Amino acid sequence: MPNTIDLLGDKAESILNHKCAIAKETLCLPGPDYLDRAWAYSDRPNRVLGSLAALYNTGSLAGTGYVSILPVDQGIEHSAGASFSPNPMYFDPENIVKLAIEAGCNAVASTLGVLGMTARKYAHRVPYVVKINHNELLTYPNKHDQILFASVEQAWNMGAAAIGATIYFGSEESGRQIVEISQAFERAHELGMATILWCYLRNNAFSARDADYHLAADLTGQANHIGVTIEADIIKQKLPENNGGFTALKFGKSSPRMYDKLSTDHPIDLTRYQLLNCYSGRIALINSGGASGNNDLAEAVYTAAVNKRAGGSGLILGRKAFQKPFGEGAELIRAVQSVYLDPQITIA
Repeated sequence: MPNTIDLLGDKAESILNHKCAIAKETLCLPGPDYLDRAWAYSDRPNRVLGSLAALYNTGSLAGTGYVSILPVDQGIEHSAGASFSPNPMYFDPENIVKLAIEAGCNAVASTLGVLGMTARKYAHRVPYVVKINHNELLTYPNKHDQILFASVEQAWNMGAAAIGATIYFGSEESGRQIVEISQAFERAHELGMATILWCYLRNNAFSARDADYHLAADLTGQANHIGVTIEADIIKQKLPENNGGFTALKFGKSSPRMYDKLSTDHPIDLTRYQLLNCYSGRIALINSGGASGNNDLAEAVYTAAVNKRAGGSGLILGRKAFQKPFGEGAELIRAVQSVYLDPQITIA
């Protein structure tokens, strides 16, 4: 397999030697003692800290402060046929869990049905993250609304270490979703489970004529800040691709310092701004792996390098792995993990 520098290609110099606008010394960064530094004085019950410890101390990245999570809820979000037709073995839930174990993941995140079907065989072998809400695809015309598919108690009963949920910030339904998920996270913490929030943006107005601001650092950063406010323990966010959503769309509130002092147009600075909004890194930021395409290995390694150098805590990568043959998918995940294990790839 090519090394990281080869996979980064002509981006290697820019990614591996960049110095961030926000100094790393001002942040709470990943490391073997991350849980102690980030959570020692929080209100999280001891059992939640135990669940986080189980997640952080499983798999190839155990004890590093970084995580690699396999998420497979696309059967609901994107239709099972579209998601699994490239590799029909993943219609069988057991193969999803097997991939997470074979690849050395810290956890597997999936639906109530997938994890419930396999819980007695595998919940003690790899931490389970039960995704409790989804955007179902059969409503016609399609709409973007995350609705509850599972209860917190169902996740707890199967032995899950954490629950996961999505909020579509910026959507008409976001107010209801914030209330629902805040209450679910409170209950999960009471029962001793950790919480992971998919902080995604959804609003047609964010797709302007000149750019798609669903991936703007300022908007996604604010989504992260709302997510940590309702006590998400880990934030999942897409890698930012631009900035200036507030100013271009002429809404909300912003400051020029957000753009000229706290960030630049460099992808590592944009991602660090996302991290800054996660309580300066006290809440972990993991970036998504994105859709599968023609250059999945190189794209996944690039995303991992940007996330790590920005101070993030890992990747949650699904389609790039499970839409490939089993062994190839596991190898791709391990290539991402190698970025976090490489001492020469440092925090910018």
